[in-house]
Amino acid sequence: MPYSIADKLVIAVASSALFDLTESHKFFLEHGVEQYRKYQRENEKIVLATGVAFPLIKRLLALNDGHGEGGEKVVEVILFSRNDPDTGLRVFNSIKEHALDITRAVFVSGRDPIPYLPAFNAALFLSANETDVRNALMQNAPAGQVFPTTFVDDDEPELRVAFDFDGVITDDSAEAINQTQGLAEFLRSEQEKAGVPHPLGPLYRFFSEMAKLQQRERNKQTANPDYKPRVRIAIVTARNAPAHERVVTSLRKWGIEVDEVFFLGGLPKANVLRVFRPHIFFDDQKLHIEGAADIAPSAHVPFGLVNDATAKLRKVNEQIGGKAAAGPNQ
Repeated sequence: MPYSIADKLVIAVASSALFDLTESHKFFLEHGVEQYRKYQRENEKIVLATGVAFPLIKRLLALNDGHGEGGEKVVEVILFSRNDPDTGLRVFNSIKEHALDITRAVFVSGRDPIPYLPAFNAALFLSANETDVRNALMQNAPAGQVFPTTFVDDDEPELRVAFDFDGVITDDSAEAINQTQGLAEFLRSEQEKAGVPHPLGPLYRFFSEMAKLQQRERNKQTANPDYKPRVRIAIVTARNAPAHERVVTSLRKWGIEVDEVFFLGGLPKANVLRVFRPHIFFDDQKLHIEGAADIAPSAHVPFGLVNDATAKLRKVNEQIGGKAAAGPNQ
């Protein structure tokens, strides 16, 4: 029977997110495709340094130890690359040297990889390529653009993931009121809808899949009180009371229990992230990502009203037939 990924958490990760390709990309821009291909062949045994998404991917794959019910993996990571298979060999060699259980890949030789995301049932696509991430979101695929970070990883097994709420887990309908009608109307509207769950946002599926892994870890602790769960989830939002109640209503409706929720009311998110130390933090506003990127691996989700460039890009793509910006290091 064919291998099935229907019941797994599938992450599609670009080589630009998994590894540090700064030097390779610089060489490509300066010397072109043919010299780049020669450069990668000459250096294919030189292991690439880890990238922004590496701490997340390493810990997600570690959750496969013991596997799930029936002995099957619960997480599958698939490499998505704008490289061709020849130049991509260095990436696979680095995957092997870093002992990552990644065996499947998509190489598109400079073309747009986004249409292939549904074929792999991806719950999340991570890349350093802003155009690819925006195109993914426009095609209703969950995606985030990783930002450079000075975060230093360690060997602890616990995986911590932090999410903004509006425009990430939920859509931006509430934020749209805040942006267009002001804070007072936003608070009034949220109080009025306190018992109504939020519409789902671009990363809800990944959020809910992480919650399943979290519950799986909790079940292990129930069976073995000495077991320490390895998945922690936090929501870090600029909301405060009285806009908090609708968040709780939504979580109850979805049947999801997160470990920590921070209603900051405009306080800097970096202060909380410095303590929680997530292995990735998702936010739809670049301002928050730029403030967090040096503290923790972070990914921008360019969705909704606060990212109106996405709408502009949609119009451009319609004019040029949906082609994404080319480049090998993705």
